[in-house]
Amino acid sequence: MKKAFYSEIAYFTGLIVLAIGTTLMEKADLGLSMVVAPAYILHLKISEFLPFFTFGMAGYTFQALLLILTCMVLRKFKISYLFSFITAVIYGCILDCVMFLLSPIEANNIAARIILFTVGMILGAAGIAFMFRTYISPEVYELIVKEVSDNFGFSIPKTKTTYDVSSCLLAIVLSFLFFGFGHFEGVKAGTVVCALLNGTLIGLLGKTYDKLWDFKDGLKIKKYFS
Repeated sequence: MKKAFYSEIAYFTGLIVLAIGTTLMEKADLGLSMVVAPAYILHLKISEFLPFFTFGMAGYTFQALLLILTCMVLRKFKISYLFSFITAVIYGCILDCVMFLLSPIEANNIAARIILFTVGMILGAAGIAFMFRTYISPEVYELIVKEVSDNFGFSIPKTKTTYDVSSCLLAIVLSFLFFGFGHFEGVKAGTVVCALLNGTLIGLLGKTYDKLWDFKDGLKIKKYFS
């Protein structure tokens, strides 16, 4: 018999595990996922003259801009959009805490970097798989894909692919703009590996979760996130 796993716990577990995975990938310096790369590049540049501007802050600031743009395009606003931004802020704070706690970890050679990247990518997928098993609003990154798909009748896979490619191109443009041509930040070989394997990893880990646990709602607040 499968044990119960409350979706609210899955929400926070997913955010924490995802933050650990992102931190390890950042330390590996082999490339981040194309979704977070633009925010990471903004963090690198802005923190040069505003040292307090962390990766987490860059993440929810960038997502706030994306949310405003989405509302303008769709010409509407729903309360669930606000919850998505709150999730982005919570994740940003968790990410900054994890980056501080794991700051002693260093990758001094290519083997260590590959190990950190691999573990980070797996943990990132594990965190996202948990997030897919909760009703609580995801970050704005995922919200955009769902809302654009629903409002314009596009398929989710095609919308997700378009969004990922757009994020990758934006990251490349920002990298060139801020750090010069021929100098890539955030988008590297690992970004391609992550793009190719992330979906499969999320699917496999999700199936494993479903075999181990029965995801249930512990609180009667689901209606507020619809």
